[in-house]
Amino acid sequence: MSVPHADPPETRRGLVGPFTGRQLATTLVAVVAAALVLVVATQPLAAPETTPSPVDPRATQYLVGSAGDGLRVGDRAPEPEIVGPDGSPAPLRDLDGKPVRLADLRGRPVWITFWASWCPPCQAETPTIRDTAAAYAPQGLEVIGISVQEATEEDVRAYAAKYGLRHTIAADLAGDVFRRYRVFGLPTHYFLDRDGVIRSIVQGPVTPASAASNLALLGLEAPARPGEGAP
Repeated sequence: MSVPHADPPETRRGLVGPFTGRQLATTLVAVVAAALVLVVATQPLAAPETTPSPVDPRATQYLVGSAGDGLRVGDRAPEPEIVGPDGSPAPLRDLDGKPVRLADLRGRPVWITFWASWCPPCQAETPTIRDTAAAYAPQGLEVIGISVQEATEEDVRAYAAKYGLRHTIAADLAGDVFRRYRVFGLPTHYFLDRDGVIRSIVQGPVTPASAASNLALLGLEAPARPGEGAP
């Protein structure tokens, strides 16, 4: 009795070798997904700008603290005192070592400006303060520049020399006067009348026009420009 011959089992052939179309499709999807993840992961958080952002050319105040209840128009300006070595109040001294006392300036209009050599808006207004101080000096104006948050007095001295500042400059290295006046931004300006009363406060840099407007409140007249006036 003969045994019938059995054919070998049929081998299924895939699209590529032993892989089926479904397997290839699954693998392709996984590869594409991995590629997308890699692309996203390697992208910068923000696309680089092709053109520079517009910048407001007007300088604004540089904030160095929280705004609070500071001095107001109508207040008498406090003496710019510091804490002495023994803990008692002592007068702030200018770069020449002379005490700065508002009591000694009664009868004269006073412009106090708080600034710092590292402060961009302060740097922007420095020529205005220098030139205005010189122009109004014949009318008795006393300008006091108090530099704060500086490393050393020599830094302040170098800045004053660089810009040719001739008005009174003092370095409040410990920030005693800064806190006494409750200043929260640089620059800050106080315009005092002849009795030492604050008539105007400017938070931010001044321009020649705004400086003249505030000095007018102290009874000062804008100096005539070259070529103006009687021939």
